[in-house]
Amino acid sequence: MSELLDSRLALLDQPAHRALLAKSLHGIERESLRVDAQGDLALTPHPRALGAALTHPSITTDYSESLMEFITGTHTDHGALLGELTSIHRFVYSKLGDELLWNQSMPAQLPPEAEIPIGWYGSSNTGMLKHVYRRGLAYRYGKAMQCIAGIHYNFSFDEALWPLLADPDQQQMSAQDLQSAKYVALIRNFNRYSWLLMYLFGASPALSRNFLQGRPHQLEQLDDDTLYLPYATSLRMSDLGYQNKAQAGLKPCYNDLETYVQKLYDAVSQPWPEYEKYGTIRDGEWIQLNTNILQIENEYYSSIRPKRVARRGERPLRALATRGVQYIEVRCLDIDPFSPVGVGDQTSYFLDAFLLYCTLEDSPPFAEGGHCSSSSNNFLKVVKEGRRPGLELKNEGATVSLQSWGEQLLAGIAACAELLDRVHGGTRHRDAVTEQQAKMADPELTPSAKVLKTLKDTGTSFQQFSLDLSLVHAENFRAQAPVPAQDEAFRELAVLSLAEQHELEQTEMGDFGAFVAAYQAGLLGRISS
Repeated sequence: MSELLDSRLALLDQPAHRALLAKSLHGIERESLRVDAQGDLALTPHPRALGAALTHPSITTDYSESLMEFITGTHTDHGALLGELTSIHRFVYSKLGDELLWNQSMPAQLPPEAEIPIGWYGSSNTGMLKHVYRRGLAYRYGKAMQCIAGIHYNFSFDEALWPLLADPDQQQMSAQDLQSAKYVALIRNFNRYSWLLMYLFGASPALSRNFLQGRPHQLEQLDDDTLYLPYATSLRMSDLGYQNKAQAGLKPCYNDLETYVQKLYDAVSQPWPEYEKYGTIRDGEWIQLNTNILQIENEYYSSIRPKRVARRGERPLRALATRGVQYIEVRCLDIDPFSPVGVGDQTSYFLDAFLLYCTLEDSPPFAEGGHCSSSSNNFLKVVKEGRRPGLELKNEGATVSLQSWGEQLLAGIAACAELLDRVHGGTRHRDAVTEQQAKMADPELTPSAKVLKTLKDTGTSFQQFSLDLSLVHAENFRAQAPVPAQDEAFRELAVLSLAEQHELEQTEMGDFGAFVAAYQAGLLGRISS
């Protein structure tokens, strides 16, 4: 371990400071496609019994009408966090009929692009803005790409923690600026080390040929349906995912919040020639919100984001620029096909230790284009060939083996896990790290290796493998009677969300073009505010 990490761990190990670590908050957003009993994409509307996707706080949709998203509240306790996620799944399954949740990141059998349904959020201006944004995504990236699912892990430390970790040159910063600087430093280290998460938790080494819709590729063929790469960990996060020229120049190094905000602000303000060819309105119908590099800031695809809860009607980027970073959102995790809720408790505990390590370890700024690009290259290398024997990466310009670097990182993460266990009691964080150390020693223990081994040993296609596991999880949830109090609470939320959407549809009846312009002006106003 570095001296800095060792000294910061000792500082936080003091009883009063342990109490601050105990207040860290965690939340999960889990995406999952609805499919029919045969594993084909469900073309039915979002079930009304689940409430309104526009206004429900816990059960909504992402890109497609068929791509569900479950959002937990924030918790200090992992048991409560995963317990809430389980309760959401149980309630949803009680309303799905014969449909299933596809427990895989790469999509189920998809119909032709034109038939993939885009999320519908009602006729209010707010609902139409969400729908038109998704129409724009279809034009820009294709609908199949928007059916990929993942796990987003939201995390924050107690605000009183940051002054304890202030560097000498940060002593005079305001509390807001210090907190933002520390979260941005965490993100820099996350980008340095996130390849490790893909090796340990990547679970999408294969996909159905149907997903590519005839596009060229360099994948190998496992059977008539299944394409794969032999050492891949996460094809979801590879260049098969979101790649386009417009976003190519957006990869910020996260050296400071101001530069990050300015890059995204430029992207949501500058037209892109290819998108200008589409226009915004075709045959009297809106097809995208604007012709800029990004329609809105959330269109920027990244493995981690700095976040701030926006106020009603406030653009997320404006909230971030004016009030600073409140929490971070980890976005690179695959769905764990072997976990009923898509993410295992060991993953959750390990992430806490990993993020604490990223916070406490030294995080020098990136040289523009230098080690920042190296980190991106490491990440892409691991998602496509992370289990290749003898694979080498670049660490601060030096060539190192993935295994030796991984072992070094896990030693530091283990020290952070031991501190967290002293904070919370038990050995769950250290046990989670021990499990990952076993994966580093033996790549066959990784989820990606297990998926490929099952496909090869059983002769099962990717489609059938994913359907079989999804059926097992569905049967388990359907066999569990909903807890009456929880069931009633979800029913009430569904009714309230439908009423709230109806109210919006009665009050937001003005010109949609003016509404879009006002939304855009809400961001532009940050320059003069």
